[in-house]
Amino acid sequence: MRVLHVISTLGPGGAGHQLRLLVRRLPHESEVVTLSPPAASTDMLRPEGARVHHLSSRGDHDPAAIGRLRRLMRAGHYDVVHTHLYRASVLGRIAARLAGVPHVVATEHHLGAEAIEGRRISPGVRALYLAGERLGQITIAASPAIAGRLRAWGVPDTRLTTIPKAIDAREYRFDPELRDAARARLDIAPGVPVIGGIGRLEPDKRFDLLIRALTEVPGATLLLVGDGPARAALERLADIEGVAGRVRFAGVVGHVREMLCAMDVFASPGQETFGLATLEAIASGLPALYAACAPLEERAAARAPVRGTQRLSRDRESLPRALRAELLCLAERDGKRLPARSTGFRYDADHLAASVGRLYERMAEGPGRRRIIAPLLAYRGRFGRKNSFPLPGGNVRNA
Repeated sequence: MRVLHVISTLGPGGAGHQLRLLVRRLPHESEVVTLSPPAASTDMLRPEGARVHHLSSRGDHDPAAIGRLRRLMRAGHYDVVHTHLYRASVLGRIAARLAGVPHVVATEHHLGAEAIEGRRISPGVRALYLAGERLGQITIAASPAIAGRLRAWGVPDTRLTTIPKAIDAREYRFDPELRDAARARLDIAPGVPVIGGIGRLEPDKRFDLLIRALTEVPGATLLLVGDGPARAALERLADIEGVAGRVRFAGVVGHVREMLCAMDVFASPGQETFGLATLEAIASGLPALYAACAPLEERAAARAPVRGTQRLSRDRESLPRALRAELLCLAERDGKRLPARSTGFRYDADHLAASVGRLYERMAEGPGRRRIIAPLLAYRGRFGRKNSFPLPGGNVRNA
């Protein structure tokens, strides 16, 4: 089976890394096309044998990009086109149908309550997405929250499945040499306790709470890994709170392992997150404080909590109090790392690939769809007659 993955941007983390984990494990001939300019991070795919095409687009409404994608798809004779992220899904699904690709699937990695890939969810954005959705066969939601939002938009259950995000825990194993190198580069002395946060620097990640909490945790340094529109505001806040000298902004990194090795406690104070960075932190042997992390919440609900993890309450004092307690525990352990932990196979990269592989096989059991105009004309969504196209082989939920 030949598979073409179309992704809006193939950056070092997020959806780009999820795609790398998937491509490395799928038993199919896979190629990747990115709709952004070439980046050094794409080299991470090449050792696995995946060819990477670069095809820049000017936006979500780019007929020229659709034409280039269509030519690439026709020349490649692909059996499956798998799109990732909003722009790739809009342009890629149209191009795949124009090229006559038998099977089209999309993965929604990030679908915030208010924005997609940094843009507001306006009626036009939603309508464009839903019109394109009719040209595919199924949409994979990367979390239950994303699945719920897609249902609220009007995507039928028969065209929706949930396959959660995943990690390869081996990628985050602790290395004391990496720790020393990272701390030296960040100008952090060996004995200083480091509180860490990872993610895009935007308001809903609530890294401002970490900066305010730092004022109540004497002697500790805060390490924030990532970049985004809130960085300048966070730098100003650190200045105002008098802790600018104890905050390090590492920016975007190719892989977070080294930064995790440099930390002593991980904290994720944002409520709007799946919690993948928290899973990476516990795989590195860090104690983890979190406001939201679906996998850890599942374990806690099943009365099987993961050692060294604590869910933060909405109490303003919860975060600084928990940080102080973890640093006391760190001192009692003489700075030793906790063992690497995980939340089980459901959030492992092998499970991700196996689930997607089974989905491809189920689609291949029946005839592909080559109609192009009819799905667009038939689509009326929530504003008119319900009209859905069943998947080959029936409903494919929770693959």
